[in-house]
Amino acid sequence: MSVRWGLLGAGWIARQAIAPAIHAAQGARLEGVGARDQDRARSLEPIGYATTDYARVIEDAGIDAIYIALDNAGHEPWVIAALEAGKPVLCEKPLGVDVASTRRMREVEAATGGLLVEATWNLWHPRTQRAMALITGGDIGGVHAVRGAFTFDGVPEGNYRLDPTRGGGAMLDIGCYPLTAAAWATSSAQLHLSETKVSRAKSGVDLTVDCAFGFSRDEVNGRVGVLASFALPEHQALRIDGEDGRIDFLGIDAFTNYRSPSSLLISDDDDVETLEHFDPIDPYQLMIEHVSRAVLGEAAWLPDREWSVWVAEAMEMATAR
Repeated sequence: MSVRWGLLGAGWIARQAIAPAIHAAQGARLEGVGARDQDRARSLEPIGYATTDYARVIEDAGIDAIYIALDNAGHEPWVIAALEAGKPVLCEKPLGVDVASTRRMREVEAATGGLLVEATWNLWHPRTQRAMALITGGDIGGVHAVRGAFTFDGVPEGNYRLDPTRGGGAMLDIGCYPLTAAAWATSSAQLHLSETKVSRAKSGVDLTVDCAFGFSRDEVNGRVGVLASFALPEHQALRIDGEDGRIDFLGIDAFTNYRSPSSLLISDDDDVETLEHFDPIDPYQLMIEHVSRAVLGEAAWLPDREWSVWVAEAMEMATAR
């Protein structure tokens, strides 16, 4: 049995990653696409139809689940509409533009008894899953430091990433990646902001955020550091330090490895290093397959629902004026 997906949005990410992943995934089919431009919607090759009417896709009895690939400001209204229509939802990250929005969506999920999954696609990558298993298995001891960076330069004027009305800003767009890593690495330990430096674009959105948080958990005093920027050279890094070792995501794609080889460096407290390699894979396809299984009531890995709110709270603390 295949889950019949409806996709809202036909932008770059939908064309390059989401639609191909649904087409390739086992137990999934792209039934309908809604987009502002019907030709772009049709180019994603849905089995059923392309339309400019988002509501038609959500209300279609022949659609089992909805993937929302709109800009950040478009998430909440269509997530809620889909949940209230009884449809499971997979929504692009970040789930909400702020804490209040994120909570509202989670509340509607609970009230409707529905399923809402944030599409932080790198979580399904085997490398990320391996790091999670090492931490939950106690291999590096209690985590006391997480440092993540995601930067790139050259967002053009007029791009949605610089538009505050569309949920723009470096933290919302890319800072959510290292913060989500901190969520799973620290078991969502309660954070307090230690310091933050924010530079802004003319539009008011954050261009660069360099922030640090403290936390206490299981008698461990820890620190989370995050750097997110649209104005620094391209760079991605993730390091997780525990009482008995550390984990390093190697390469320049700590969060966005897609169909390329990847590596994880695991070090113990004696600095004995183990290098693990992972074959090229499409994490979007893995995500679609797992969420499709969950829609069908089958066993699947899904991220903790609380991570979305936790990350939203941290982003809001770091970027508050």
